[in-house]
Amino acid sequence: MAARTVIRRALRSDSSGFIELVLELAKFEKLVPPDGAARRRLVSDVFEKKRVHLIVAERDDMLVGYALYFFTYSSFLARPTLYLEDIFVKEGYRGSGVGSALFGRCVDEADRLDCGRMEWAVLRWNSKAIGFYERLGAKSLEEWSTYRLTSDSISALNDKKKARAPTYRRQRTRSTRT
Repeated sequence: MAARTVIRRALRSDSSGFIELVLELAKFEKLVPPDGAARRRLVSDVFEKKRVHLIVAERDDMLVGYALYFFTYSSFLARPTLYLEDIFVKEGYRGSGVGSALFGRCVDEADRLDCGRMEWAVLRWNSKAIGFYERLGAKSLEEWSTYRLTSDSISALNDKKKARAPTYRRQRTRSTRT
């Protein structure tokens, strides 16, 4: 009998398994993994601050995949957009329907919340993921480019802005009491 995969909202007790999956994703994407401070922020942002939402896939009493998402907003559609930040399945579980189930749960959530669309980014070299998304009917936004400011760039820009900002003196107002 094939093992059953359970797709569910993450619990605080899933934190360590979730972080292990994030580290595997970093390795898969050939990126530097989050350091200790970033890992703690990630757990806090999911479970305490509720900045992002986490769905996990569990099989054989262990986490084998996850989907991390948040909401943006479309001013033209006047509806929320579900932005899928990460979707990841452990190597030994790929091709077994886990990714489809995670993605389907995100689609359900977008539909339940009357989202105007779902969006995500995919690395150009990840042809398996691209094929999966295209088979679902997703379209690549060829006319759009993604831009990013790192935290260092944000700080530098803010410092420049502060250096150029004019200083304003508060004007005294006269009392009009009689």
